[in-house]
Amino acid sequence: MATPPGPRAARALTPVSKVLRLCLHALLFGLLALAAGRAVADSAPRSGWVVAVCAVLAAVYAAGVRAPVVHTSPRAGAVWLAALGAAWAGLLALSPDGLWIAFPLYFLELHLLRLRWGVTAVAVTACAAIGGFVGHNGLTHSGSPSPGAFLGPLLGGAVAVATVLGYQALYRESERRRELIEELIATRAELAAAERSAGILAERERLAREIHDTLAQGLSSIQLLLRAAERALPAGAPAVEHIARAREAAQDNLAEARRFVRALTPPDLEHGSLAAALERLCTGVPGPRVRFSLSGTPRVLPTPYEVALLRIAQSALANVVRHARAGRAEITLTFMDSSVTLDVVDDGRGFDPASVASAPPGEGGFGLPAMRSRAETLGGLFTVESDPGQGTAVAVTLPLPVDASIDAAPAAAADRDPVEAP
Repeated sequence: MATPPGPRAARALTPVSKVLRLCLHALLFGLLALAAGRAVADSAPRSGWVVAVCAVLAAVYAAGVRAPVVHTSPRAGAVWLAALGAAWAGLLALSPDGLWIAFPLYFLELHLLRLRWGVTAVAVTACAAIGGFVGHNGLTHSGSPSPGAFLGPLLGGAVAVATVLGYQALYRESERRRELIEELIATRAELAAAERSAGILAERERLAREIHDTLAQGLSSIQLLLRAAERALPAGAPAVEHIARAREAAQDNLAEARRFVRALTPPDLEHGSLAAALERLCTGVPGPRVRFSLSGTPRVLPTPYEVALLRIAQSALANVVRHARAGRAEITLTFMDSSVTLDVVDDGRGFDPASVASAPPGEGGFGLPAMRSRAETLGGLFTVESDPGQGTAVAVTLPLPVDASIDAAPAAAADRDPVEAP
C-alpha cells in the first residue's frame, strides 16, 4: 500500500514559481522595513518622510500583487511599475537606503515587461540607483565617483537578468519535458487499449473457429447420420419418431452454434457482408487513395473465410501505409465458380520478396508470414509479387466449399441435408 509523501516530498512538489514570488515579496517588504527602521534608529532629519514613503511604496506594491489585471494586462503591469518607480525615486531622494530596493525592482521589470523593454527598464533603474548613491555619498577625494557606486547596481542588474533568463530557459525545458511525459503516458494508454482490443478480437476469432470446427461440424455429422438412419428404417418403425426428434434437436443446436459463430465475428463483419466491410476499410485508410472493386457473383462465405480475408486485407493495407509510400492502392474481391480471390495492389516503392523470405528469424516482419498462415490454414494459396520501384501485389485464393451459399438460403432450407464447410 502506498504511503503518503513525507515533508521532504511535499516541499519538492511545491511549485517553483510560487516559492520565487513569496521570496520576492519577503525581500521587498524586508528591505522597506529595514530602510524605515534605520531612518528612525538614526534619527535622520527626514525620518518621518522616509517611513511615509516606505509605507506608500509597500501599499502600491501590495495593491499590484493583489490585482489580477496587473498579471494579465501588459499595460496595467507597466502602469504599476511606473507607480512603483515613482515611489522608489522619492525614497531614493530621501534616504541612501532606498538603493537596496533596486534589486527586487529588477526582477519585477523583467517579469512583467517584454525582454527588450525589461532590460531597458533594468538599465534605467541601475542608472537611477547610481545617481542616488552618488547624490547621498558624494564624490571621492579625487573628485570622481566611487567604483562601488557603479559596480553594485550594475552587478545587481546583470545578476537579475541572468537569473531571469536562466529560469525562463529551465521553465521552457521543464514544460517540454512535461508535455513529452504526458504524450508518452497517453501513447502508453492507447497502446494498452489497442493490445487489449486486439486480444479480445483474437479470442473471439479463436472461439468462433473452435465452435465452427468442432461443435458445428459434430452436430452437422450427427444430423447426417440421423437422416441416414431415418431413411434406412422401414416406414412405421417405432424408432423413426425418436430419430426425427433427435435430428430436429441436432438441427436446432446446429443453428444455435452458427449464431454463436456469427456473434463472435469481428465487428467489421457484424453489420454487413465481407464486401461491405472491405469497402469501409478502404475509406478509412490514411495516406494513399484506396479503391475497392467486386467481381463475380457474391456468395455468403463461412465465417472463418470472411475473417481470414478481412484480416489479410487489413494487414496488407497496413503494410502499404507503413512501408510502400504508395499514392494509390486497390483491393479486388473476386468470386469464381470454385474459389474466391482477394488482391491488394499498390504503386509504391516495392521490395524484393526473396530477401524478406530469407531474412533471419526476428529480423523480418511478421505481416506476410501471418497472412500466408491464415490462407494456408484454410487450404488456400498466398502469393506476393513485387520488385523495387514497381509496386506490390498480394493475392490470396481460397477454395470455395460446396455449400458456401448455404447461410444465405432461407431458413426453410435448414430441413435439407446440411454439409458443413471445412
